[in-house]
This record gives sequence, C-alpha cells and structure tokens, in this order.
Amino acid sequence: MKETIVLEKKETATSTFEQFKKEVNEGLSEPIKSLPSKFFYDEKGDALFVQIMHLPEYYVTRSEHEIFKNKSNTIIDALQLNPDTYFELIELGAGDGTKTKELLQALSQQQYQFDYLPVDISQNALDMLEADLNKEMPHISVKTKQGDYFEVLESLKENEHPKVILFLGSNIGNMSDQIAASFISNLSANLGYGDKLFLGVDLIKSTEIVLPAYNDSQGVTAAFNLNLLDRINRELDADFEVENFKHQPEYDEKEGIATSFLVSIKEQVVFVKKLNKTFRFAKGEKILTEISRKYNDRILNKILKKTAFVIKDKITDSQKYFANYVLERL
Repeated sequence: MKETIVLEKKETATSTFEQFKKEVNEGLSEPIKSLPSKFFYDEKGDALFVQIMHLPEYYVTRSEHEIFKNKSNTIIDALQLNPDTYFELIELGAGDGTKTKELLQALSQQQYQFDYLPVDISQNALDMLEADLNKEMPHISVKTKQGDYFEVLESLKENEHPKVILFLGSNIGNMSDQIAASFISNLSANLGYGDKLFLGVDLIKSTEIVLPAYNDSQGVTAAFNLNLLDRINRELDADFEVENFKHQPEYDEKEGIATSFLVSIKEQVVFVKKLNKTFRFAKGEKILTEISRKYNDRILNKILKKTAFVIKDKITDSQKYFANYVLERL
C-alpha cells in the first residue's frame, strides 16, 4: 500500500508544499480525477497506516514478515551469499526495519561480513531505525543513507563490493507495469554483474481475500483514504465536506489490480482557496487515489523483459499470499 518511491532530490518543506499544490491541481483538473497516494502520508496518515498494518484483514505486512521470520536461512541460501565475502545490504525505504531485523539477526549469527545500508528520504526515520538497531543489535554495522534512492546507489556504484538490494512490502505494486520496468532498469544501471534485488510482491489471489484488505470492517482504511481530503482542506484551504465522499475499493481479479477511489455521493462544488479554483463533482464521480498491483511469475517476467534482471528464486509465505523474488543482475 505505502508508496516509498523517491525519484526526486531531497525536498524542503516549501518544495513539498508546492509539489502537493501542483499535483492536487493537476489531478483534480483531469477528466478522470486522481490524487497521488504518496500524499496519504501526513502525520495522521502515518498513524492510520500503522493501524492498517495490524488489522486482521490486511495480510500484506503479516505475510511478508512470516517469510522473514520463518525462512531467513532460505533467503540467505537463495541470495547465494558467501560468509567469507563482504557485501552491502541496501534497503530502499527501510521504515522501522521490523522484517529486515529477522534477516540481519540470521546473517550476524552465521558471521556473514556485511554492512546494512538503509536508505530513506526521511532523516528522522533513519535516525530512529539506527538508534533502535544499535540498541537491539549493537554488533551490526549500520550506515544510514538519506536521500534519493538512485543518487545513493550511484554514490555506491564505484566500489566493487557485491550488493543486495531489498525493496519490500510490494511497494513496486503502486506503480504501473511500465513505470515499474523503468524503476527496475534504473536500479540495474547502478548495480554490477551478479548483484541481487530481493523484491517483495503481493500475489494475485481471490477477491474475497484482497478486497477486505482495502476495506476493513473497522473503517480504518476508509479513514486513511478520506484523510487525504482533510489534508487538502488543512493545507490548501479547501472546503471539501468529507462526509459527502465515500471510500470505494475495487479489484479486478483477472488482471490482478486493486484500485481505491473516493466517490462523490452527491453533486457538489469544492473551492480550493490556495489554488483559487473551483472543482465540480457529479454524483457518483470517482477520484482515483491508489493502484495496488498483484503479481505472478508471468506478470513479473513481462516487466523484467527489458531490464537486466532475471528471476533466480521465489520464496512464499505458508498461504502463498505473498512472494519475495530473488532477481539477479546480468
């Protein structure tokens, strides 16, 4: 669910606001309205997403954590790591590192020689993770890297150490297949022959399992999506009447694509003061807020076709809801 893709340079508060204003204006001005999911994550959105990750319906985090908790040795074997060869373990969008800690512990216990390099746009998030790891695993070498993913990778490109990239949580699923292929190609351009990408993806499964993950019985996911309108009200002085919109997830099981919409339940007009612009909504009109792509081998192979990566291995949780693929750079 959470989009952690960072394709721009470090943003100041001013540039973040300007980007928010620009993209809200663009998205609501299109014939088919949309708002980028990256803007879910203000302070309130972050707190709501933490709640979502612990909901019984939201299997994504739980399923991937199971892989790391129960199959760390399988992961190490699949990555074909050599205990005597130093490597860099680089995580893009590390978050709180909950899942990765399982792997770090296993690598350390087996005396692998490595540095852990978590990468994030948020220095605060990195500082918290580093402090946490220093307390829990003081023997692990942690070197945080703040900034754009590709700039950080480019800065590491010159050294010839083997690299393993972690890109977890099915964050790749927030991208269209075309953008995902471009993203993976950009990763490969900063890696060497034999380097690995450990990619976490949500697998295609039945509507009965997927849809509740985006429409929980407690209404937390609905509040998470509707908070985006509250944010526009707060930051752009808009007059969205949030109660006049409803959260509506949809899932195309055949294509494996889940989408989230905010739907206008009546004909209405919204004025956004800081854009000095009025937006009209018909009854039933949708605002697309998120795409969550689900995968299988065929879909992933199609995305990888024009990249320098090939699938070397695949590890799933016990219910086969989620998979971590080992991709090797050719």
